Amino acid sequence: MTVLNDLDLFHLVIDTIDRVPSAAEAGVGLKAKLSDKLIEHRLYIAKHGRDLPKVRNWQWHNSGADR
Repeated sequence: MTVLNDLDLFHLVIDTIDRVPSAAEAGVGLKAKLSDKLIEHRLYIAKHGRDLPKVRNWQWHNSGADR
């Protein structure tokens, strides 16, 4: 499970905020929301034994930026 292994989009965004000094102050509220979402997700995993559908079904959509 991606959340239990810290490989999900929530952890990715939190890590980015932590590593980009200019994002630290602006990211405080977002980090709190993401932390709440991680708690919700872990509760879902405990009940259903798998990731939330939003995470389980997430797909990368190429914006064309790498063309």
